This record gives sequence, structure tokens and C-alpha cells, in this order.
Amino acid sequence: MKIKIGILTLSDRASDGTYEDLSGPAIKEVLDGWITSEREYVYEVIPDEFELIKERLINMSDNLKCDLILTTGGTGPALRDVTPEATEAVCEKMMPGFGELMRTASLKYVPTAILSRQTAGIRKNSLIVNLPGNPKAIRECLEPIFPAIPYCIDLIEGGYIQTDENIMKVFRPKQKKIS
Repeated sequence: MKIKIGILTLSDRASDGTYEDLSGPAIKEVLDGWITSEREYVYEVIPDEFELIKERLINMSDNLKCDLILTTGGTGPALRDVTPEATEAVCEKMMPGFGELMRTASLKYVPTAILSRQTAGIRKNSLIVNLPGNPKAIRECLEPIFPAIPYCIDLIEGGYIQTDENIMKVFRPKQKKIS
């Protein structure tokens, strides 16, 4: 079964063509290196607009049925950074451990990691995770959290994500045998 992954880049300047989006393609590149399951990407670049972000997240979850939705950008303290608020507004359950682990991992690289407000949550059968807008930081944040993502998606009855275990080992608890 094919899994569906939404990638939503939030950037005023990339959405208006001032510069090329590098973050969305960086997410796809990282995932293509890890995931062996057949997959389809839904990719959009939009401005940092609260209502628009909510609308796109709802569309990717409810209508397009994405198993995983990764946002990039809009997680800092700037006035226009509203991605975490939009994510919280559309999610039924918040998963704060994802953001906590990403900030902890990022602190190994930059002291400004404490300014990040990334979070994650669940809407229906979709896991939504906020990633930073810096392409280099995307891998640094995805590596520590990804081992938990496939099992989280299993628990919310999304698609089954398989990885190349030599490159990205995911954690799924062993199933109890029924005797």
C-alpha cells in the first residue's frame, strides 16, 4: 500500500518567488534515503498566513489523506511565525515529545535552538510534525524523531512505513503472541 506524505513549506518569500524553496526538497531527499515503502508526496509552498496554514493542513489530512504531514518554516519567535499555533488549532491530540526532542538535538549544533517552537500533533489518521525552515537543520531534527514516526502512524491507523533498516532503524514494539 502506498503511503502519502504531505510537505508544506511556510515562507512568504519562497511563496512569492523571491527565492527558491530549499527546505521542502530537503525533506523529500532525507525521506527518500530512509523510506523503502512506495510513497507519494503532496508538496506546497505557501505564505506564513495562519488561516491558510490551517486550511492546507486540514486539506492534506482530511481530503488528501496524508499519513504524515511535515511542515517547514514558521516555528521561530518572529511575528509572522505562526506554524505551531496553526498546527495546534487543527490537531485533536498534541504530541509535545517530538518538539522537545528536536530542540534537544538541535542544541548540539546551535544555542538558538531554544528559540524554536516546533511541535507535532494528530489530526484523524495524520501525524503532523513541524520542522525548522533551515535545510541543514531538517536532517538534524528528523534523525532523532523519525524512529518513532512509523509506530505513531501505526497507532493512528495510517499507512505502514517501512525503512531501510541499515540506514534508519525505526522502533516498533514486539507484538505479544496470543496462545
